[in-house]
Order: sequence, then structure tokens, then C-alpha cells
Amino acid sequence: MSRVRNIALATGLLAFAGAGLSFPFFFVTSKNKPVIDSSKPLPPQATFRGPYINTGSRDIGPDPTTYPKL
Repeated sequence: MSRVRNIALATGLLAFAGAGLSFPFFFVTSKNKPVIDSSKPLPPQATFRGPYINTGSRDIGPDPTTYPKL
């Protein structure tokens, strides 16, 4: 009974791992409608959030400090 149970468990784990690893490929190749429909106006949450979405990513240019190689 133990051997049959181990084989069933291993098969289940392999099937679960295979499904999890293949999901991104099926998701990318599926021909679903786009996530954002450009023919419709943006919802109020998106218009409010828009200006603030990149506020923390300011580029201040290259780092003037030279770092010695270790």
C-alpha cells in the first residue's frame, strides 16, 4: 500500500508542477481580449492614480562617486 501511495503522490506532484510551469505559456498564447479596452474611457481609479504612479522613480543622472575595485 505504501508504494502505491508514494507513486500516486509523486504523480500528483509532477502533474501540479507541470500545470504550474505550463500556465505562463498558455496564458501568453491564449487569444483573449486585451486587459485594457482602449475604446472605453478609463475608470475613475485609473485616472486618479495615473499622475502618481511614477512619482518615486525620478532619474537623477549618473552617480558621480567613483568606487574602488576590491
